[in-house]
Amino acid sequence: MKSTLVAVTTGRREVVHDLTPACAQFARESGGDGLLHMFVPHATAGVAIIELGAGSDDDLLAALRELLPADDRWRHAHGSPGHGRSHVMPALIPPYATVPVLGGELMLGTWQSIALVDLNVDNPERSVRLSLLTNGS
Repeated sequence: MKSTLVAVTTGRREVVHDLTPACAQFARESGGDGLLHMFVPHATAGVAIIELGAGSDDDLLAALRELLPADDRWRHAHGSPGHGRSHVMPALIPPYATVPVLGGELMLGTWQSIALVDLNVDNPERSVRLSLLTNGS
């Protein structure tokens, strides 16, 4: 298994951050066939496979704001107002995803991208573990 840790600065705002270029580079450098597994070792972030750049990323954030409002209803109440929703979000958008790799290329659909989804405005620095599992690893 080949693995690397990718640092991502999300800033202090809700974000859908495109991980596709970093994932594609890692798959290309690793070469061969296998499964690329992306994992976010944080309790308040997730990984989504979604179309980006055509408004879907903004739509996703809007849907999450509607489902998980940033208000005082949350029992997990430290941090910014509504911080507890960030701890619930990974139940909806899990902290992992897996994509097939063939010949060092991600086998994503035409409009699919890999994204880090982060509602936690209190933590501007994130990391994503990329692991390529190949036959024999």
